[in-house]
Amino acid sequence: MKSKLLIALFTTFGLTGAVFAAPTTYTTDANHTFAQFEYNHLGFSNQTSRFNTVNGTVTLDPAAKKGSADITIDTKSIDTGSTIFNSHIQSEDFLSTTQFPTATFQSNDMIFKGDKPVALKGVLTLKGVSKPVTLKITNFDCKKHPMTGVEYCGANAETKVKRTEFNMGKYAPNVGDDVTIMIAIEAAKKE
Repeated sequence: MKSKLLIALFTTFGLTGAVFAAPTTYTTDANHTFAQFEYNHLGFSNQTSRFNTVNGTVTLDPAAKKGSADITIDTKSIDTGSTIFNSHIQSEDFLSTTQFPTATFQSNDMIFKGDKPVALKGVLTLKGVSKPVTLKITNFDCKKHPMTGVEYCGANAETKVKRTEFNMGKYAPNVGDDVTIMIAIEAAKKE
């Protein structure tokens, strides 16, 4: 009788199981999570490079419209397409990977529009400098992975920063100061 009364109350006031759903944490899939960056090179072209090793966690609570992210990028995993240029970008003039082997993005402020996240406000730490940034989420979906059956979430997000603000101003403004950072992430529900 008591349980029927509770069910009736929840139904009457529109309370569903989603209200009681706990936040879910997802761990990045190393084979499908990358960070890319793009900048203008001497006015000739926009160059795109990526980091091959990115890992972390994302926690989602859609019912409460909250979420967080804790992402670490291995700066030594830079992939410009050129071994010589990889070394150049890792030098003290740019990433200084010997002193700063990782970059991080941490956020406890996920912005929702309706049921889907549209942005993450957080702090990017690069070359020992921490700055607030907002990642605009351009694509987002959570569902069962069609091959493994595990619950997955995936997203694409981007932001723009000025490299001079992160002590990487060598050759600016000839090599563009504006850098677009693009993240592609796929993450599996943590058991």
